[in-house]
Amino acid sequence: MGEEVRRHLHPVGARPAEMRDGEPGTAPEDGDRYFMAAALSEARTALRHGDVPVGCVVAKQGHVLSSAFNERELSNDPSAHAEIVALRRAAARSGSWRLTGCTVYVTLEPCVMCAGALVLARVERLVIATMDPKAGAVGSLYDIVRDPRLNHRIEVTTGVYQEEASRLLRSFFEDRRSK
Repeated sequence: MGEEVRRHLHPVGARPAEMRDGEPGTAPEDGDRYFMAAALSEARTALRHGDVPVGCVVAKQGHVLSSAFNERELSNDPSAHAEIVALRRAAARSGSWRLTGCTVYVTLEPCVMCAGALVLARVERLVIATMDPKAGAVGSLYDIVRDPRLNHRIEVTTGVYQEEASRLLRSFFEDRRSK
């Protein structure tokens, strides 16, 4: 296993140069685009080990708290979705499972497991690049993060870098089907 991939297995490992943990965003007037671009960078990393290209960034007060990509194939762990890995790293870094005041940026609409984890972590805001009509749980099939029956609801923004995220996913699945 390469050193770059190995770093991502550690709870608070080194991040790619363009998005070091704890550094401020460089585009405060458009922070959503800045952090989503970082999530797209993470998604591209997932391609290196054959996983679905989904990336996630957890930010707080203009700083990257953690970031991750899908690691299911890498770690043979069905729960190693980008969101779960990023939430674990953010909790470890902050010293609390409560991620109040955090915004999560993810390139694909979270599934039921990830949406539930976001609610349980008390995330304040969720920014999604593209929706997932086959498995999405933030408006497509379910709307877990805004369900009034739950004890916490999350503000949602969609469509940030939608075309780029969609293109990356389409390309991945087209390539898979052609093999």
